Amino acid sequence: MSSPNHVDDDPIEPILPEAADPPVKVPLKVEDWISVLIMAALAIITFANVLIRYLTDSSFAWTEEISVFLLIVLTMTAGATAFVRNQHIRIELFADGGTPARRRTLALVSYSLVLAFFVLLTILSARMALDEYNWGDTSPAIGVPTWWYSVWMPVLSFAITLRIAGMLRRLLRDRP
Repeated sequence: MSSPNHVDDDPIEPILPEAADPPVKVPLKVEDWISVLIMAALAIITFANVLIRYLTDSSFAWTEEISVFLLIVLTMTAGATAFVRNQHIRIELFADGGTPARRRTLALVSYSLVLAFFVLLTILSARMALDEYNWGDTSPAIGVPTWWYSVWMPVLSFAITLRIAGMLRRLLRDRP
């Protein structure tokens, strides 16, 4: 007989098994590790800035600039893996409901629209980085060329474009 204070080992909510990553040519661990390293760098930079601010009443001017850059890279790398693992934001009632043919059609439309978006983002962000390079813009806090930061947006957008194109290709290849 268990006491009223006894805690069961069973969790309140069932723990779902981790789904296996879909088959991809470049392992998703690449983006996972980039995300982990960026999170670690952000934690270290922020902790150092808080510590210095607490001890000296001044702060590093560069921390905000680097943190914003790292957050953008983190968003892009984590977004790529979330899309491939089917963990992105979506309306599950529509995405997961209905017949298999309806779900496939919605997936085709979704992948096509997202692919078009990231192709456009790649092109436009590359133009922006090129403009910043040509104009010689510098960042306000550190004074480095701003294209050092913005050149990563078209690179990462292109990487996401390749991931989504691969998903779309697999979806078109695998007929129901």
